[in-house]
Amino acid sequence: LAQELAAQATRLRTGQFGRLHSCGSRVVGLGLVMNRAQIREGEFTKTVYQHIQEQQYDQAVKILSNELNNFPTSRCALSLLGYCYYHMQDFQNAQQIYGQLTQACPDSDEYKIYHVQSLMKAGLYEDALQVCTMVENPDFGERVMLLQAAISYEQDEVQLARSFLDQCSPQAEERQVFEGALFWKEKRHAEAMKQFTEAMNTVGYQPDLAYNVALCYYSTKQYGPALKHIAEIIERGVRDHPELSVGAFDEGGCGLQARSVGNTAVLRETALVEAFNLKAAIEYMMKNQEAARDALNDMPPRDESELDAVTLHNQALVEMDDKPTEGFRKLNFLLGQHPSPPETFVNLLVLYCKYSYYDLAADILAENADLTYKNMNTQDYEFLDALILAQSSAEEAYRRFDELSAKHIEALRRGTKNIQDARKQRDQAAVKKHLNDFDEALSKYIPVLMGQAKIYWDMEHYSMVEKIFRQSAEFCSEDESWKLNVAHIFFMQEKFKECIRYYEPFVRKHNDNLLGITAIILANLCVAYVMTSANEEAEELMRLVEKEEEKVMDLTKPVYHLCIINLVIGTLYCAKGNFEFGISRIIKSLEPYDRKIGVDTWYYAKRCFLALGETLGKNMILLKDEAFDDIINFFDSAAQVGKGIQTTMDPVDGREGAETKRTVAQEARLLKKFFLKMRD
Repeated sequence: LAQELAAQATRLRTGQFGRLHSCGSRVVGLGLVMNRAQIREGEFTKTVYQHIQEQQYDQAVKILSNELNNFPTSRCALSLLGYCYYHMQDFQNAQQIYGQLTQACPDSDEYKIYHVQSLMKAGLYEDALQVCTMVENPDFGERVMLLQAAISYEQDEVQLARSFLDQCSPQAEERQVFEGALFWKEKRHAEAMKQFTEAMNTVGYQPDLAYNVALCYYSTKQYGPALKHIAEIIERGVRDHPELSVGAFDEGGCGLQARSVGNTAVLRETALVEAFNLKAAIEYMMKNQEAARDALNDMPPRDESELDAVTLHNQALVEMDDKPTEGFRKLNFLLGQHPSPPETFVNLLVLYCKYSYYDLAADILAENADLTYKNMNTQDYEFLDALILAQSSAEEAYRRFDELSAKHIEALRRGTKNIQDARKQRDQAAVKKHLNDFDEALSKYIPVLMGQAKIYWDMEHYSMVEKIFRQSAEFCSEDESWKLNVAHIFFMQEKFKECIRYYEPFVRKHNDNLLGITAIILANLCVAYVMTSANEEAEELMRLVEKEEEKVMDLTKPVYHLCIINLVIGTLYCAKGNFEFGISRIIKSLEPYDRKIGVDTWYYAKRCFLALGETLGKNMILLKDEAFDDIINFFDSAAQVGKGIQTTMDPVDGREGAETKRTVAQEARLLKKFFLKMRD
């Protein structure tokens, strides 16, 4: 299930309609009904302006808010307060203040313009358009047109935005930027890049324009040139503005975040936030999870409450494996905001399905029908709908997956023919294009195939799963995920020689980074070796994994690969009835206990102990006293280290009941009590 990080949307360098003009020049003085202990008499106006000049907008807001309590209709206080809120990027409060200001001064069209800008930034597009119609001064006609064009752009109404743009005459470079943004929105990336480049040649280097060029490269999957432009933005930002503390998140390796630099005008002008987000997106798409996380951590430090929506979204995704609860909290928060990154809705759905919260995914779909049509294409919706439906009606879901598969296979066949035709004509550019199209079509087909196969997998009807995969071999036989899943199917059917044939090449390919391979693949391969009497190969693989684990320098991150391999082998022996050897293997796999006992490892270990307990209870086997002693000692150790480890983990807030809060220590003591009774 593909997830895509949100790249920051093209930033319109919108000149006069994207920036609030200072209204300070028209303010002569403010009333002095203030706490004199805070501000000396006669210095009220000076203090406010000093805070604004130094971009300490939060301090100015405190003073001005107090002033409004005494004079609720003060034009001066409202004007400056709206200005401060806007530059703090608190657009909700800004639009409310400017709304009050336009009511207090209905004849001032300038305030109406500021109100429109704030409404647009707050995502209240219909209200913004309505206020546009209330501006009567013909001197503001062109600014209103540009604002209407920007609002239409934000609403994805490209043609309407272009028609508004054609009715006004902004400066040449400003028109180029706007035209480039419209081309980008239409996915005409080459034309967009041309406009941005020409604008940069005209006005000189500007970080936001360089970012727009990088975004065009990203949109066409040319990650190398995109990273080059991003590197230049970051380099200039670090050199020209060391006060922004780039990379200060973990200086010295202490894991402590530096003091927030806030959402200052300087930070916005450097485009550093956008650049780091785009860098994270590229690394994520290239499956460099650590590099994506580092890119977000290197961003100028800000408090969580100051983060923009795109950064918050990207943090949620890159941390989802380690902190799923935090990830779901952030994505749900963003979904409730307006506007939010368009990827939020789809990614939240995909992640709910990934973690098997199909009921929550269904609720999200039902509650956000407008986002379904706006942010999802038809095929993605049909896929997720079938995936959710499979939980209640497997037969109907299979039928829908089958219909989707037929559409994808037709597209793949068409792509294959296009590649052949281009090769016959020796058109290398066309061959490259059609190969990319084929790869994209295949990446869309694979999840549908997996969803269809999972229906029979859940039924443990593995021969049917194998049949489905064989039918798809024509197009998927070179896909890595397809080959691994075929290996899993053979493994579950105990066709160990066949599964080795698929597992081995994958493991050899990643031999220099064994810890980068999912642990269960290594475990299954070891079991397959054992079951085919290739014990030496199994031991050699385990030795290699052990050496890799010894090289890991960061002791704060436990590595479970060798532990899981031993757990799987121990489970295999327990399943075959050889409990004495199997349990000893499981106990050994969890050493050292303080680093290896976790939610998942305990879950699989205790299943074997429970299976042993059931067999003992039925008097089907006898266990030596030494084995009982080892088990009791293990439970004592588990009770010591497992006091703070819960036995189940629910990454979605509010779904944990009392029974899920049991710890490893509690369960270890219960199991110890049971085995003591069995021994006696």
